[in-house]
Amino acid sequence: MQFSLFNADAKPFIKWAGGKTQILHEIRAKYPIELGKTITKYAEPFIGGGAVLFDILNHYELAEVYISDINKELINTYICIRDEADLLINLLQEYESNYLSANEIDRKEKYYQKREYFNNLKINFSNKIELAALFIFLNRTCFNGLYRVNGRGDFNVPQGDYKNPTICDASNIWAVSEKLKRVTIVCADYKNSGDFIDDKTFVYFDPPYRPLSTTSNFTSYAQNGFDDEAQTELAYFIDMMSERGACVAASNSDPTNTDKNDNFFDLLYAKYNIKRISATRMINSDADSRGKLNELLITNIN
Repeated sequence: MQFSLFNADAKPFIKWAGGKTQILHEIRAKYPIELGKTITKYAEPFIGGGAVLFDILNHYELAEVYISDINKELINTYICIRDEADLLINLLQEYESNYLSANEIDRKEKYYQKREYFNNLKINFSNKIELAALFIFLNRTCFNGLYRVNGRGDFNVPQGDYKNPTICDASNIWAVSEKLKRVTIVCADYKNSGDFIDDKTFVYFDPPYRPLSTTSNFTSYAQNGFDDEAQTELAYFIDMMSERGACVAASNSDPTNTDKNDNFFDLLYAKYNIKRISATRMINSDADSRGKLNELLITNIN
């Protein structure tokens, strides 16, 4: 394994539904053996919280790294951390001081004021650094770090019950900023990554998970959902990238958690290696879908 020349390790700067930190060891075991050697590029087209990205940036020197997501506010935050970390930290420190010094009633008022302001700024991206600071503030103070929007595209997650949330982790933001300096960050559909991916690329796909029940879809971080047709289209794209010679890994839910006869992904990815791994998921509104569940790790890597 080739380690980064940078001393400070970076970690995800936000909480994210379905984040991969707790199962990172399982994904790491599927990294291509030639990563950092003949595999010189990495792509992650559904970046989310970036646990796999930062693990790779912490441990490998790669020639090119590409990340993307359709969530404009998320991508704006990545870009602002990369390019304007000092200004972003100053704002977050101000938010943290004002929020933590307030009583419970005032905190609630401040949260909903900032949520409303965030939704107003989202309309025209009038202040990208402030928008990024609000994104992180809301992520650290909302219910379970969930990012969810309504039909109008407004962020609508209620305040979380945290006594002393870390709103500004300055040392990690600086570490993340340094790691992202040579990363291409794009707000785009995953299909755009096809221009980057080749036979020297390791690519990890972590799309919105297929819900395990009609009440469990807490993955709506954009106005348009990700239904079975979209899952099938993604599988076709993964086929194309695999045929191109890329090393591919993908995560998704395991439908057999709730229906042992639901082999949707087993059929869709029949030509790939499919491993069921255990993960704890707590944000689901369906009590039967909380706690330990199997997830799928799909790879073309032996």
